[in-house]
Order: sequence, then structure tokens, then C-alpha cells
Amino acid sequence: MAQARKKSVTLPAIVDLDALDHIRDELIDAVEHGAVAVKAAGVERVATNALFMLLSAAETARRNNFAFSVTAPSAPFRAAVDRLGIGGQFAAILEG
Repeated sequence: MAQARKKSVTLPAIVDLDALDHIRDELIDAVEHGAVAVKAAGVERVATNALFMLLSAAETARRNNFAFSVTAPSAPFRAAVDRLGIGGQFAAILEG
């Protein structure tokens, strides 16, 4: 059997509604084929919809038996998660 590949998805500085389609397309492909690392170090602002999309992608990866992580989340990314009260949901996927 072929080994699953690991995909890296880098979030832009502004993760708003205009950026969601592109990120969603990358995540859909990634979670179907292997482990995913979402790089969030450069995020300056993130929309609520984007955070819920990441949680959905993490659940899809889990169902596909692939690892999913959000690496090096920036302070604004963490603040948005905390402000929405979804830190518990992100606890299992945040790294760094």
C-alpha cells in the first residue's frame, strides 16, 4: 500500500470570506489524502467561518484516520479562538 502523504496548508495574513474558497479547496484535497499541517503563524485576522471550517476539516481528517494540526498559531489566531469560546475544540489540534 502506498504511504499517505503529508500536506501543508499556509493560511494568509487575512483569513476572511474572500480567502475561504481557496483554503477550503486546499483542505478538501488534503484531508482526503493524508496528514495535514495548517500553518497559522502569519495570521493577522481570521473570520469565524474560517475557524469553523478548520474544525470541520479536522473532523474529516480524523474520520479518514489522518493527523490534522494547526501549527504555530499567531496571537490574533489564538485570540479569535478564545474570543469565540472554542478553545476546547481547538486544544487537540493546536501545536506550538
